Amino acid sequence: MPSSSSVILPLFCALFLLSASWAASDSIEKEFYYCVRSNTHISIPISEAFFIQNNSAFTSILESTAQNLRCMVQSRHKPELIFKPLDEFQVQAAVICSRKLGIQIRVRSGGHDYEGLSYTSETKSSFFLIDLANLRSVNVSIAGNSAWVQAGATLGEVYYWIAQKSRTHGFPAGLCSSVGIGGHITGGAYGTLMRKYGLAADNVVDARIVDSSGRILDRESMGEDLFWAIRGGGGGSFGILLAWKLRLVPVPAIVTVFTVRRTLEQGATKLLYRWQQVADHLDEDLFIRVLSRPTISTDDQKGKRTIETAYQALFLGRADRLLKVMKKGFPELGLTQKDCIEMSWIESVLYIAKYPRNIQPKFLLQGKPLLNKLYFKAKSDFVKEPIKEHALEGIWKMFLEQDSPLTIWNPHGGMMSRISESETPYPHRNGTKFMIQWLTTWESGDDEETIKGHIDWIRKLYKFMTPYVPRSPRAAYVNYRDLDLGVNRIDGGTSLAEASSWGTKYFKNNWKRLVLVKTKVDPENFFRHEQSIPITDAFST
Repeated sequence: MPSSSSVILPLFCALFLLSASWAASDSIEKEFYYCVRSNTHISIPISEAFFIQNNSAFTSILESTAQNLRCMVQSRHKPELIFKPLDEFQVQAAVICSRKLGIQIRVRSGGHDYEGLSYTSETKSSFFLIDLANLRSVNVSIAGNSAWVQAGATLGEVYYWIAQKSRTHGFPAGLCSSVGIGGHITGGAYGTLMRKYGLAADNVVDARIVDSSGRILDRESMGEDLFWAIRGGGGGSFGILLAWKLRLVPVPAIVTVFTVRRTLEQGATKLLYRWQQVADHLDEDLFIRVLSRPTISTDDQKGKRTIETAYQALFLGRADRLLKVMKKGFPELGLTQKDCIEMSWIESVLYIAKYPRNIQPKFLLQGKPLLNKLYFKAKSDFVKEPIKEHALEGIWKMFLEQDSPLTIWNPHGGMMSRISESETPYPHRNGTKFMIQWLTTWESGDDEETIKGHIDWIRKLYKFMTPYVPRSPRAAYVNYRDLDLGVNRIDGGTSLAEASSWGTKYFKNNWKRLVLVKTKVDPENFFRHEQSIPITDAFST
């Protein structure tokens, strides 16, 4: 603890700034600051850690990592205060003080959540935002084949620091380098290594979390039930994730990537139908995803709008072996030597994220997305039987009606089929061929008419797909939050049937276990949002 004399000056300055910024003598923000300050062992500079709505920096900080501009529109309720803790003990103090003062909190580690639930709300309930952007240390131990990573670190930072220690180690997490790892793994977290090593959540060996009582727990002290729940049960339900201990995985010194594009005029529909038949059965060293969107034809019918399908791949090996694998398993793509690019694993991270070839890995430390922020709405599906060509043609017809739609199909199989559906809360395992992400995006227009037009379109597409995807339930990916599936009543009273409408889609048979764990570890439902796991007491009889 610091001496009393060492505290006087920074505390005096803090109080002066506090009184200048927060004029209301009895504001809950002031009470929160005093409480957090009294429960931590180091001085907290207001200008670096606390931001209220009339603070000039408030909006820029709120928007700093918010990736979906749709979630920043006027109709969304914003936090009354943003607190950016400087260490894990300040997060602990924030939970203790929030409970003491009766303040609802939301927690943001990266800001990529699709419905913005970590930093905005569709309800009018007041809340404070705990932003973990300052907690981003990455400590890699090659000897221990592991890394302790704080929740605010981006995937790009994690990948970079692993690669700095070893060219032959990696980690099987997501494809977007600016995603915060804290929330990412709470949803399962898939990526290009999933067919070889499973999800990020499958490769977590320990964690630190602040529970609803304000205790900092590791795996041993939290118990196996809670450790199970946080590795795929969705963010914002069980506590504040402080750090993950990751198990590193081996990667070759040289890997191979490629991107092959085909339009409708080049047989894209038949090729995509074939991909569905083979993608989950290919060599598990090979991951091929498909991105489909409208484009302008450069073939005979120049200027005509058409559909382009892009086959983007990572292969854990050299190009000569990849060509043999493709010739045997997916010759229809027509992959050639000139399509293949050999590089290091860290360079493949940049390639898959679509960074220019001249960008160096150190750029990942900036934690920034490559593209400008967009307005978007997304949905997801999991597919067990190939979607017929006539249905694909129906998708293309709808895509050509929309300005900027996108769909991304990610293959399962390999290790994903060998892990039990109950091993973690992520249940989409054996029998799942691939996952679909549906997106409609737009660059400007936050008026209600523009937003409604895009949302109506993607709902129409989702309805069109109903006969072609599994039902009972129609599964969805929790990291692609979709409030169309259903929401909790924030004031309580949500029935089991209401909550299950979205819960079983995300978690299938793991849903009930998640509810039991939530009820055990957070019986007062302190950590909650529109789609947080509810407690059993909230179910009407």
